[in-house]
Amino acid sequence: MQKVIAIIIGCAVVATSCSKQPESANADGDGEARTPVIYTVNYPLQYFAERIGGDRIEVSYPGPTDEDPAYWVPGVDDLSAYQQANLILLNGAGYAKWIDKVSLPASRMIHTGRAFDDELIELDSHATHSHGPSGEHAHGGVAFTTWLDPQLAGKQARVVASALGRIDPEGVALFNARLKELAQDLAGLDTQLAKITSAGAQPVIFSHPVYQYLARRYRLNGRSVHWEPGLVPTEDQWTELKAILGDHPARWMIWEGEPIPETVEKLKTLGVASVVFSPCGTPPDDGDYLTVMHRNAHALRKVFASQP
Repeated sequence: MQKVIAIIIGCAVVATSCSKQPESANADGDGEARTPVIYTVNYPLQYFAERIGGDRIEVSYPGPTDEDPAYWVPGVDDLSAYQQANLILLNGAGYAKWIDKVSLPASRMIHTGRAFDDELIELDSHATHSHGPSGEHAHGGVAFTTWLDPQLAGKQARVVASALGRIDPEGVALFNARLKELAQDLAGLDTQLAKITSAGAQPVIFSHPVYQYLARRYRLNGRSVHWEPGLVPTEDQWTELKAILGDHPARWMIWEGEPIPETVEKLKTLGVASVVFSPCGTPPDDGDYLTVMHRNAHALRKVFASQP
């Protein structure tokens, strides 16, 4: 991974020195009006920008759908596109660490999480594990799936609207109106999740340590393991889970994606059922961020409706 990043950095320096950067947010090289181009580091930020900017902007998250955006590293072509974008929307909280290793125009980088730096969750675990195309990585440092708390997502959306207004002053009124609509939708999601999880004392297991902001917002009693939906857990992982269940008698495991049937059946022998709550870091196969979150909320009904 380090070798790949080093190659990308070297190519990025060449690309930066040879490529012509946009002269302004709304003009091309001939001074003609053009649509501002926005690049993001994950799908939730893409969704927020699209909801707020509408057809006044073009938004792209170029990462593949089968890789976690937090650990994906863009290739030379994608990196060049980031460098030439009018805005680069960053999540903050240590997300997408590749941005610290390449040359990007600082004036166009928008750290949407800086609005709540004092609310970030510090992590104790620095365990490293490997899965999927992204390879080996660790979950230490700071929790980064901030958008799973609708209140924090709303703060990120406000930063996005402000940044769009700076590059397109004529669109400010529209951006503010669309931001208001998005904020109302997020508030509705927050209310829905709060109602569903109001009996949140029931212990649950999270299949991956990515639900910290969700758990804090709704006071969920959760413990995390490092299981992948598409992989059969090892004997060591089963042993670890049994030990956790000894003092944390969860009857549900909350997964990032649909687990394989073999795992589901073996969990049932331990009295643990499975439910999916997608973090939605990449574009969903159908629907959008909000519809996925409402599906997630519906899935949680099964968990908390079973509360003794």
